[in-house]
Order: sequence, then C-alpha cells, then structure tokens
Amino acid sequence: MIREPSPDARAAELRQAGEWLARRDLAGVRATALLADRLAARNRARLAGSVILALLILASALAATVNRFGPDSLRPMALPSLAVVVAGLLVAQSRLHGWVRRVDRRAGATLSRRAAHLIQPGWRTVLGRPYAVFVAAVFVASILLAGSALAVPDRTVRELTVVMLIGLVGVYAITALQLRHLLRHPVVAEDEDSLTADVIMRVEDARELTTPSVQWSLPMVLLFGTAPGWWSAAALAYVLVSLAAFATLQTKAPSSTTVARQAVTAR
Repeated sequence: MIREPSPDARAAELRQAGEWLARRDLAGVRATALLADRLAARNRARLAGSVILALLILASALAATVNRFGPDSLRPMALPSLAVVVAGLLVAQSRLHGWVRRVDRRAGATLSRRAAHLIQPGWRTVLGRPYAVFVAAVFVASILLAGSALAVPDRTVRELTVVMLIGLVGVYAITALQLRHLLRHPVVAEDEDSLTADVIMRVEDARELTTPSVQWSLPMVLLFGTAPGWWSAAALAYVLVSLAAFATLQTKAPSSTTVARQAVTAR
C-alpha cells in the first residue's frame, strides 16, 4: 500500500504538479493527486540517480588511485572491488526506474475509467529518430574508444579499460531494458488532458534515460591522463563532440509537449 503523505507534503506536491503543467503550456489543466504522485516519484528517483552517479565517479577515482599508488597489499583488490561496486550501483539505478514504473502502475489501478481509444506510443514518438541516432552513435563511439585502450601495452590501462567496459555494457543493457519497459508500460490516463501529460512524462523519461552521463564520466575518471596522450585526446574529443551534439539535439528537437499533442491529436 502507498504511504499517504502529510497534508503539507500533499499540498506541496500538488503545487509542484501545477507548476510542471504550467511550464509545459498546460496551465489550464487541473493538477490531480495521481499526477502529483507520479511526478514526485520521478523527482525522488532523479535525486537518487544523481547520488548514484556521484558514487560511481568517486568509487572509480578511488579504485584507480589505489591501483596505481596504493599499498601492494591493496592493489590486487582495487579493480575487482570496483567492478562489484559498479555492478551494484547499476542495479540500484535499474531498481530506481523500476520503482517509478510501479508507482505508475499503482496510480493507473486507482482510475475509475480509462480514456477511450488509448494510444500506445512507439519508439518514434517516445524517443524519436534523432535521439535514437544519437544514442547509437554514442554507443559505437564509447565502445570503440574503450576497445582502442585495450591495445595499450600498459597493464594498468588494460585493467581499467576492462572495468570501463563492464560499466558501459551494464549501462547500455539497463538502458535498453528500461526503454523497453517504458514503451510497453500502459498509458495512465482517464481523459485527453491526462493522456497528454502521460505522453509528456513518457517522452521526458526516454530523453533522460538516453542522456549519456555515465558514458561521458567513466572514460575521463578512469583513464584520462593514465592512458597515452593520443587516447586522452581522443577521449576529450569524444566528450566534447557528443556534448555539442547533445546540446544541438536538445535545442532543435520538438518539446515534449509538442510531441505529446501531436501523438494525442493523431490517435
């Protein structure tokens, strides 16, 4: 059973839901308790996700430092321990998104009726072709970058590269699974307004999932300055180019509200 928030917390969540609607040109739509619950879950998951990313960066930096400069007795355990930490943090990230989906399912179960002729947005609506191309390009570039470091004859570089590959593959696997759940998750709506809000959340969830924060962080934390100069230059170029592409995509792509309205109108 969902724990009921205090009256003050409920009022704050409803106010924040109203502000969320206003920022998306839906100021005339009433903020409901259902919408407030779903947005509150996403805000908490976003905060926890930021903590997980920070822990991942700190753990990676610590392990790399111990592996290079720590006592001989600790060095053999540094990278295996980091691999375990990376796996644990990625699983925690996956469970966070699973919790948000469960909140959505419980919210949907409280609806007395469902909107007629519900849509089930596909990947072209939820993610969009430009974002899909960007994700594919970042995937290929990050794997090629990590793979090139495996050719470096330095044992430390190769060991750190293995850890980076573990993290990258884990991130991509979890992201793919979460996108699959997002696409298959039933729409939670009882009228056209709540249907539009649901699609907006779905689009924003997909765009947040595909933001390559870990993919940008791991190469710079683990190997930048440790690998040869040519690799560090390539890593820096990869981050700068992908950042520029991401910024352009954020600027040029239609807003989540525009995407949602087009999807609802076309149903």
